[in-house]
Amino acid sequence: MESGGSSLLAGFTHLLDDLGNGSISITDQSAFEVGRSVATSSGAVVYENDLFQLIQYAPLTPKVAARPLVIVPPCINKFYILDLQPENSFVRFACEQGLTVFVVSWRNPQQDMANTTWDAYLQEGVMQALSVARAISRADKVNALGWCVGGTLLSTALAILRANGDDSVASLTLLTALLDFSDPGDLGVFIDEQGVSMREHTIGRGGLYPGRELGFVFQALRANDLIWPYVVNNYLKGKAPGAFDLLYWNADTTNLPGPMYSFYLRNMYLENSLCVPNKLTCCNTPVDLGNIDTPSYLMAAEEDHIVPWRSAYRSTQLLGGPTEFVLGASGHIAGVVNPASKNKRSYWTNETCEENADDWRATAVQRRGSWWNHWIDWVRKHSGEQVEARTKLGNRTYKAIESAPGRYVKVRAE
Repeated sequence: MESGGSSLLAGFTHLLDDLGNGSISITDQSAFEVGRSVATSSGAVVYENDLFQLIQYAPLTPKVAARPLVIVPPCINKFYILDLQPENSFVRFACEQGLTVFVVSWRNPQQDMANTTWDAYLQEGVMQALSVARAISRADKVNALGWCVGGTLLSTALAILRANGDDSVASLTLLTALLDFSDPGDLGVFIDEQGVSMREHTIGRGGLYPGRELGFVFQALRANDLIWPYVVNNYLKGKAPGAFDLLYWNADTTNLPGPMYSFYLRNMYLENSLCVPNKLTCCNTPVDLGNIDTPSYLMAAEEDHIVPWRSAYRSTQLLGGPTEFVLGASGHIAGVVNPASKNKRSYWTNETCEENADDWRATAVQRRGSWWNHWIDWVRKHSGEQVEARTKLGNRTYKAIESAPGRYVKVRAE
């Protein structure tokens, strides 16, 4: 009545627009552009294949650690969650701390990737990225970091490399990643034999799992935060959603190749094969996570509903090398993207790694601020000596192809 009916008309217009787009608008899409307002750190694409582009970021210090950091983000989202804005960019933070940073930018699969397998993501993706980054930096080893399913892929790849005598990775960092899927959190309600078999028969032999469908699954897990407020505000009140960089990223979904996705569902979520030594074979090699004898830094988030922190803690008992477990406040995204400069929230550390997660927590020490500062002190121990930073990105073999963030990340799921 106060708006003379204009709010009703605006709400109905918003509803029609969302029906046409096939999703609920949760942020102002026009307020952001990849490469201009988000994903703005300076760098260049120095390698690409049909699966990913490898971005090398420009140094921000006169000297850098000899060993670079290679980041493997989840392939179910765009990498720029780690490079949203300068003030909350993990990529920029790592560069400011004197690291040479490489990031895998996964391609948003289209129909020509309908037959891509899990093994391809390992061999042509993760392993190739590690090899190229090492060659460009001329380092004896690299430090590797994986987030969520990127951490699952990275750990599987490292187990294969170590089984074949490759020790080119100096340290492993896992951020809210599962290796033991016995308790997969809220996502477990979507996983059963019937559902997985259906995926295998429909897209497992070729096809795409739509990013829009996957995005709605994650929204449904937090409907009170990511669905109903926007139904009320957008449709009933006729208000336009505000501009929020994290929600813009959240709505920028990616497809998944059917064979890769079906393999992931069955062997990780349904049958939990990865954590059993030599039960799973990838790239013609039995996978034993105990072969990973490098130092590992495992970060989990206290309120994570996608990767419960106690499930993430089980990785301390699976990896073969010394482990450091850190528990951050907040959830799956905000727990990781907690900028050191803002000094918000807190995290817990413990010098001992108990077999049981609750025993670890009982004697853990709470520390104020961001786990980023704790991690950088840890990773420096594995980063080698200081060398002069090279401002020219790439090398003679792997030349700069285009400026960061590259073409792949700008492709949106249809």
